[in-house]
Amino acid sequence: MTDYYDAFEISPVPPPGPDATPPEIYRGIYGMPLFVKVPTPDLAASVDFWTRGLGFVDLFTVPGQVTHLRRWAFQDVLLVPADALPVPSTMSIGFSCVLSQVDEIVRACTELVPGCTAGPRQTPWNTVEVEVVTPENTRVVVTAARLFDPGSVEARFLEEQGISLPKG
Repeated sequence: MTDYYDAFEISPVPPPGPDATPPEIYRGIYGMPLFVKVPTPDLAASVDFWTRGLGFVDLFTVPGQVTHLRRWAFQDVLLVPADALPVPSTMSIGFSCVLSQVDEIVRACTELVPGCTAGPRQTPWNTVEVEVVTPENTRVVVTAARLFDPGSVEARFLEEQGISLPKG
């Protein structure tokens, strides 16, 4: 991993830390570099779960055709009608959050659909993750970066993978 450079200025994800605050919901219109299309047999129930549980907003809806959801910039989900409930997937989609949002997401999602969350758990790459299975069987992994400790087990793991660590 020697052929890369820092490009954090294009990301809405704030630097990690105990005082990290999430950016505002981004309501601008842009060419989406990536989006997820989620089929659902109950569009209203899915919109409710994604907005109240996962913190998305309904950016716009074309009744009976699509609901465009968004959290931060570049976190776009299109809910589309389906005739039947999709089978659970082994694939997942990940969304960033900040540490102060993790417990709230778990609480809100569990309140809406008991048993739909797993975690939070700490990862070797210095994050905290929660897996959520939505009402339409989409596996969502919500990830928050932890404050970097250069003397930690996670730092050694990253160094062993050839990832340059922040200095100072």
